[in-house]
Amino acid sequence: MKQQFMNDLQIIYDELQIRQSLLNSYYNILNSSHKEAQLLVNDFLKIVGLKENKENILVALNRVIGLREDSLSEALKKLNLTEDEKFHKKEQAYLFVSRFYINKFENFMIWMREKSLLNEFYWTIIQGVHAVGIAMSGWQSSWTSHIINGVNRELFQLFNGDEEKIFQKLQDDSLLDLNQYNDVGDRCYSVLIKDHMGNYKSVSYKEAFSDEVNNIVNTLNVVIDSLSEKVDTVFNQKEQWINYLLAIKNAFNHINKDELIEYWAKVDECWMAITSPIQLGHPLEYYEDHYRKAVALEWDLRIINPSLNSNSNTKDNIKKFALSMAENIGEDALKIIENNIIQVDKVQLYIGRPMFFYGAEFNGLFSAQVVPNDESVSSKLGKKIFAYSDFVLESKKAKPTMKLSVEFFEKEFILNQKDFISRETSLWHKIYDITTIGHEFGHILWIDNTTETSMNKSGQFKNIEEFKATVGGLMAFFANDKKPLREHIINDIVTRAVGLMAWREVGEVQPYYCEGLMHLDILFQSKVIKFTKTIEIDYSQYKKMRKLYTKAYMKLVHHYIDKKDANIYLSDYAFKYNGVYLPKNEVVRSFVEKYYERYQEIGQVTVKI
Repeated sequence: MKQQFMNDLQIIYDELQIRQSLLNSYYNILNSSHKEAQLLVNDFLKIVGLKENKENILVALNRVIGLREDSLSEALKKLNLTEDEKFHKKEQAYLFVSRFYINKFENFMIWMREKSLLNEFYWTIIQGVHAVGIAMSGWQSSWTSHIINGVNRELFQLFNGDEEKIFQKLQDDSLLDLNQYNDVGDRCYSVLIKDHMGNYKSVSYKEAFSDEVNNIVNTLNVVIDSLSEKVDTVFNQKEQWINYLLAIKNAFNHINKDELIEYWAKVDECWMAITSPIQLGHPLEYYEDHYRKAVALEWDLRIINPSLNSNSNTKDNIKKFALSMAENIGEDALKIIENNIIQVDKVQLYIGRPMFFYGAEFNGLFSAQVVPNDESVSSKLGKKIFAYSDFVLESKKAKPTMKLSVEFFEKEFILNQKDFISRETSLWHKIYDITTIGHEFGHILWIDNTTETSMNKSGQFKNIEEFKATVGGLMAFFANDKKPLREHIINDIVTRAVGLMAWREVGEVQPYYCEGLMHLDILFQSKVIKFTKTIEIDYSQYKKMRKLYTKAYMKLVHHYIDKKDANIYLSDYAFKYNGVYLPKNEVVRSFVEKYYERYQEIGQVTVKI
């Protein structure tokens, strides 16, 4: 019975691959005719009010197929619109993407039913996830309008963009959620509204969005009732699934804002008990909201690749290097790392792909993820790591060559990179394991229950945490160095760091932009890269680069152990000017300014090479 289920799952996984490949083929419209892509592009450009040209065709494809909003933001800047008009057009784009994918998911469900795939228990879960997902997607618009485009804009204007003052007000006026220990939490499941005196007060999602939440709760009730009549004959996890969905329903239904983190921690606890190859993703991340870290409306279904045999050494390498470093630092470091290693040992690794996704995820999917964020849960039960390696690789293969990349990198480098992802698939997966899965393991290190809250006094914790995660993965590689992989690791770091510079005005991905600034500082300082007319990479400087990364990471580790404000570390690399972070190092700053200037001018222009 289990074998049949896994066979069905492989059929589903393979079909998802095929359908995603068809979507990725829409990028071919940039160089040849593609009827379906042309219809899609025409509809999208009409809705957002952009003229049809090659650059805007790419904007449409990046938003719909790539699920990225940054290209659209740049295109809208050129239309001389008010902020409200830009927000309206982005909202129209979101609704377009939402309709597009929900229709795709429903067609896929019809295909699955016709093929009689999976059993009634998991078919009920799939139908239920989709029904809740539609409700979640309908809520996303009002969530974004109220929190991101409403309250956050008001706070920004009130304090002229000074994040420290905004964060201080939130703390002073008790506008942040409390955790189960009655301390200020590291995220919120509530929203700010104004009382009759015009003062902000914090209320639960249930109170602020009562119709939307009631819709989700009612749908969850139907799913739970349906599941109670079924049996999980394959994995025997009926009780775990029902407990999990009940916990989500109770959390959404809860009103006391100071108990919300505790209620959602219960959701995470129940979720960790589910180990089936089909996984549900609930609200977990909080990148969109810089100020209160309001948790986004994530909702998705993920499946593993049944045919994949993972022979990753990343977990063991992470444990060895971290323990060795902690022993050299001292007792406080060792105490934290010993607990982290317990979490690492408990990690459930799921390598697969997204099946269905909704809500906030129509604004972007992750390439990998480590969750839950609740450290009280993780300290007891560990974490789950999800990696979408196939999904990422196929996306990379489909993307066109950008004029910006050719201008800043030598043509030969671009051709070699394209050849690498096309021909060296198994090697690419090794690099992904080291850098991307290593990044997710790197998040676990040097963290305890109070780390984020203590370090986030100025609201900058996320802006150094992504760098800490990536370098943690690199440190594990440095400690188990494989010489043939060095050049590929350098290429990955360099191309990622440079590419992140395009995101400097995209708020929800600011932590990655800041991470890129730190990488570039080390890459330039080590002379691994230099920039004249193009970026030149000197692989002979690898050991110097490794030494500088080790030094930077050691300093960062002490910062985490001492729980110092994150902004102190960030300020070693960057300063804020006119609302954006710029590199302190003049050489790096000159490069970053040049790159962003050209990104604004030719960022959507493609070329053939």
